[in-house]
Amino acid sequence: MKEFKFIINGNEYKVAIDNVEDNIAQVEVNGTPYTVEMERVAKKLKPVSRPAAAPKTTAGEPVVTRQSAASSPGAVKSPLPGVILDITVKVGDTVKVGQKVAVLEAMKMENNINADKAGVVKEVKVNKGDSVLEGADIIVIG
Repeated sequence: MKEFKFIINGNEYKVAIDNVEDNIAQVEVNGTPYTVEMERVAKKLKPVSRPAAAPKTTAGEPVVTRQSAASSPGAVKSPLPGVILDITVKVGDTVKVGQKVAVLEAMKMENNINADKAGVVKEVKVNKGDSVLEGADIIVIG
């Protein structure tokens, strides 16, 4: 049973909803029972799925790639905090400006991370599934 308190035109009403079946509700207003017919059946809401837990190390700590104090020159950085879904380059690959180098999931959206300069991939600093902070190095281009 759900109970509500309404004030309508300065009058207080205590409403208790006892039972709802199809479009008929059994309610009690200020102690007086009523059978209320609704115009249509309300849609049932789908359960909200919870996001998967962040990956953890064997010690039970979250896996997070943190930006080091001195960022690598030529590093492509994460624009947002999120989880690395895919890395599309490997060490030794030649990349062009604007080429997709990784995919980052942030705020339930997939974001392509593109190279901001042309060159050869010198280092891949993350793995699939890693959580990264904003500004963290993803790859280094030389």
